[in-house]
Amino acid sequence: MKLLKTFPLASALACCTFMSSGCSSVMSHTGPNQGYYPGTRASAEVLVDDHSSWALKPLALIDLPFSAVLDTLLLPWDYARSDDDRSIDSPRERILQSEKQNHTQENLAQAAPYPTATPAQ
Repeated sequence: MKLLKTFPLASALACCTFMSSGCSSVMSHTGPNQGYYPGTRASAEVLVDDHSSWALKPLALIDLPFSAVLDTLLLPWDYARSDDDRSIDSPRERILQSEKQNHTQENLAQAAPYPTATPAQ
């Protein structure tokens, strides 16, 4: 404890690092199912991507081991979600299911055609 009071900048940096650890894992687990180790894969993709910002790469490097640990702890959750229907993850699939339930294509086929515009003389 005395060490933390002696080096306040180092302690603040350590606290920020600890609080931001596993960000990729937390963010990827709040969205749709992305398979196993999604946070670790996201951090690794940022590291190898040429279009990533130079400021983002060190943060991804710091986050990578923490995301790997958190992804390992969340493996049972990923396994439980792996049996879910993948179509609910895709907005396109949700729209297609909605159109099928509401018989949209059949209703469009029965709809009256748009009137044709005649040019004014």
